[in-house]
Amino acid sequence: MTDTQIRLPDGSCDCHFHIYGPFERFPAGSEGRFTPARPFTIEDTFALWDRIGVTRGVIVHAVGAGEDNAVTFDALRRFPDRLRATAILRPDVSDRRLDELTDAGFKAVRVTMIRQDGKPVSTLGTSFDDLVELAPRLAERGWHAQIWIESSDLAAAAEGLERLPLTYVIDHMCRTMADKGHRHPDYVAFTERLKTGRYWVKISGADRNTRTGRPYRDTAPFMQAIVEAAPDQVVWGSDWPHVGHTDESRPNIQDLLRLFWDCVPDEAVRRKILVENPTRLYGF
Repeated sequence: MTDTQIRLPDGSCDCHFHIYGPFERFPAGSEGRFTPARPFTIEDTFALWDRIGVTRGVIVHAVGAGEDNAVTFDALRRFPDRLRATAILRPDVSDRRLDELTDAGFKAVRVTMIRQDGKPVSTLGTSFDDLVELAPRLAERGWHAQIWIESSDLAAAAEGLERLPLTYVIDHMCRTMADKGHRHPDYVAFTERLKTGRYWVKISGADRNTRTGRPYRDTAPFMQAIVEAAPDQVVWGSDWPHVGHTDESRPNIQDLLRLFWDCVPDEAVRRKILVENPTRLYGF
């Protein structure tokens, strides 16, 4: 791949990004190292999309942005044709509020089960125990659960997850650090789960899974293993605006796109991941 700027095909969907602010209307809470340094609004997102060719997207409500999901709800109401979203919920959310969120375009609950190198990365957001309580009502409304989890923890949690009446979308290529190796039994088990049709995965977060830094080539085998296993169960996300990075480590979107292009050279498969699969998963 040359240094030519990549532009995505018509109808492409960014299935994982966050918005923050404007802070005078939607104050940002603390997310530890993931706390945004400045507002990143839906209009800022659209400016990025215009540069790379994205048409539609799925807001992943930031865990520090409040359990009222207000900033995300506002964006959905203003741009219903372009946006869907993932919510932060607690079990005491009312049926009326769940219906409001569903009608606005929320499609999933965001569940935090993430550890890296054996240590919790974040304890904010909806927990597995919360999900157990919420699952019947979410299933009635056609929602799925988006899970932030590492592959070995998924292997341990899968039996409990699969007892619930939900399908699952796994964040950031199952958030497995690259030096673990894509042939690790737990990562192989994850890719096998994709073949059942009950699990989906987001190709995103190469900058978070890398041990070697940009251009993140050490994450390529994981991406390739996902696409080889179940191309019908894969979507792509930018993870914009890449909170938690320093100015030096923050990724360039073209680096992420170039990695995706190299790992998915077949144009028809790329279109499936960027356009067709998101349409099916999120109901655009």
